[in-house]
Amino acid sequence: MKILMKALKLILLIPLFFLMACSAAYEQVKEIDIKNPKTFQQHLLYKYKINASFEAEKMHDWNSAKLYSEKALKALSGENIYPEKITYWKLPTEIVKDIQSGYNNLLSVYDEAIVKDPKNLAEAISSLDCWAEQEEEKWQTWDIDKCKNDFHRAMHHIYNLLKEEDKKKKVNKVIEKEDKEHKTPQVVIVTENEKKEVMQIIYFDFDNSKLSEISKNTLFNFLDKNKKKLNRYIIFGHTDTKGTSQYNMDLSIKRAESVKNALINHGIVANDISIVGKGEDHLLIDTPDDTKHPVNRRAEVKIIN
Repeated sequence: MKILMKALKLILLIPLFFLMACSAAYEQVKEIDIKNPKTFQQHLLYKYKINASFEAEKMHDWNSAKLYSEKALKALSGENIYPEKITYWKLPTEIVKDIQSGYNNLLSVYDEAIVKDPKNLAEAISSLDCWAEQEEEKWQTWDIDKCKNDFHRAMHHIYNLLKEEDKKKKVNKVIEKEDKEHKTPQVVIVTENEKKEVMQIIYFDFDNSKLSEISKNTLFNFLDKNKKKLNRYIIFGHTDTKGTSQYNMDLSIKRAESVKNALINHGIVANDISIVGKGEDHLLIDTPDDTKHPVNRRAEVKIIN
């Protein structure tokens, strides 16, 4: 009987010890004052503190609060934090592919983004963890959508920044080359060319032609903003260099068609839209053959007057 009572007490104490450990990590994070983050680690701390606070104070989910609090404390100590591996979560089969794709995309730009866009990288990491956690629980669809959209929005900011950085590098190379050859540098930065084209870039996941909600919103905002310039639309589909040339050509056409369908659903007349598949030609960021890069997986929508 005494042995049974001791066993019961132990069973009752284990959750208490776990709760105390969770609470201790969160209480430590809660006392940290971080209002104007600047470094990558500070941005991580700021984001994970928000997540931990939400889980502890609103949801009373101490397991998630512990995860976020511990990651916040690791960021505070100077560690470079990564999103949890997909195997950490118990996710429905139908959602694993989307989150794994997001995870792979994030890792592929991590080293560049940590230097060039630490704020959005921290946002992407914390939002991916949040998205996976909410998908695991499947309680509130609005929380799932918010975390998912926050992730995609942050990643798109990173893609655009890397694209601009690569463009500057190419311009600088031209200047350096012409300077060495004692020529006058000819620098042209294109926003509208002689045909007065206005362009919007939409990004895709690897081996995918489906538009995310963030991509749709970006596209529709672009259309609404440029209504007065409307005349004719040309959509160019692009891929990275992973896979065969023919496969990538077919995929680039599918991406262009996906954007065309979105335009039609937004009220654009089908006859005013042309699509062109570029395959793996015209990379935004130069890579070797058979290389994945999320910035190259895109469609470019051009409005021509």
